[in-house]
Amino acid sequence: MPDRTPAPPAAWPLVALFTSGYVAPYLLPTVVGRLDAHLPLSPAQAGLIGSVLLLGSAAAGFTLASRIPRHGPRPLARLGLLLAVLGYGTAAATAQLPLVVAGAVLGGFGSGTATAVAASGIAAQRDPHRTSALGLLSVSATAGALYLTLPRLGGGHGLPFAAIALVALVCWPATRHLSGADRTGRTDTTDATDPADTADGTGRAVRAVRASGRLPYPRAGMVLAGALMLWSLAQNALWGVSGRIGAQQAGLSEVTLGIVFAAALGAGLLGVTAASALGARLGRAVPVGVGTAVIACCVVLASHARDLGSFAAGEILWNAVYPVVLSYAIGLAAALDPRGRWAVLVGSASSLGVACGPVTGSLLAEGAGFPGMGLVLGALLLAVAGPMAGVALHVGGRPLTPGSVRRRGGAPAAVLAAGAGSAAGSVPRVGAQELEVVELAPLRARPLRLPPLRVLLLSPAAARRDRERPRKRIRTGV
Repeated sequence: MPDRTPAPPAAWPLVALFTSGYVAPYLLPTVVGRLDAHLPLSPAQAGLIGSVLLLGSAAAGFTLASRIPRHGPRPLARLGLLLAVLGYGTAAATAQLPLVVAGAVLGGFGSGTATAVAASGIAAQRDPHRTSALGLLSVSATAGALYLTLPRLGGGHGLPFAAIALVALVCWPATRHLSGADRTGRTDTTDATDPADTADGTGRAVRAVRASGRLPYPRAGMVLAGALMLWSLAQNALWGVSGRIGAQQAGLSEVTLGIVFAAALGAGLLGVTAASALGARLGRAVPVGVGTAVIACCVVLASHARDLGSFAAGEILWNAVYPVVLSYAIGLAAALDPRGRWAVLVGSASSLGVACGPVTGSLLAEGAGFPGMGLVLGALLLAVAGPMAGVALHVGGRPLTPGSVRRRGGAPAAVLAAGAGSAAGSVPRVGAQELEVVELAPLRARPLRLPPLRVLLLSPAAARRDRERPRKRIRTGV
């Protein structure tokens, strides 16, 4: 039977969409800082606008989680980029608060749409962890370049919004390489793998077959979504007020802050590169759990900083570890469901936490000061480190070779590779109950080839002689 399964989408268009969707949260400190400085807003009100922007992004993810296969990645990606250009462009072009807020919400919904399409496509990749790492590399490099450039282009609240809109416009050509809507009405396709990807050297091949449309791992997915929401809230509560900490508590100028943030994002590039090279050698639980604990210490250090050295050390170390943990969390969400639904839902929960971060950080800073805010956020990160590591242990399991599979729950190589870097001939066990793995026995013997069958037919004269020959013998004998 011919394989009608479409090939996984190309990685670079997904990386472009990922960059367009994530650049707004990465530029959040300068967005909130410029809203506070150039519009009649208090720090809490500026943080609230940043939260509203990211709430629009989270709403897009929750809305589109199950609709991407039906409507197709390309139309939704183009819709998201168009909304981002229109929304952020409107917020950049006017100083009227209602229009700024409306543009931020519309642009945030566009960013969330692009992120949802990227997350769904990344989950279908043969190596989701590596693709998400490339996306984080791209968005870190883009945001770092903008942090170095924007302070030199002048003031005004609209410049960061215009930069985000420009990134969305630049990513538009990448949508041509995405697939359109499925005209058959199907919301899913069977996830097939190449036997070469799962062969163990003896000719065995593992084939994954879709069995149901239910979400696998419901408890693990909900725990991961809730934990990552709080994790992102703590990260962006500090990130949203980092500019104020550097300016008010450490006494740094905007140019110096831009250099520190660019250096921090550069450290994030190195961290993601190291995580991509490391792959799954340490599993997922160690990077997620230990990395979150390290981030908690960095949050406390940055929030207590009163000079350039301590502030830069906390921000740089924090941003070096943050994308590492995030890349493993994205790969973990992709491993929960090959159709990408958990990846979109968990990403949307993360966006919800990101949205609540700026206003939470502003309220904590006003109520307890920057050091007190850092202690609260550090304790919250330590509290969610355990559940996130527990989900990673539950989903990761022990390595499973294809030869040992006997009609057990499993997942295709496109999902199993979410850990990235597994040893050749071994497949980490995912165990999704909606999938069934069937072993195909090897054919060791050479195929049996029979010689062609030849039938000799006698001519009519020869047939008569053959019939008469016994009669002559009988007469002669008499």
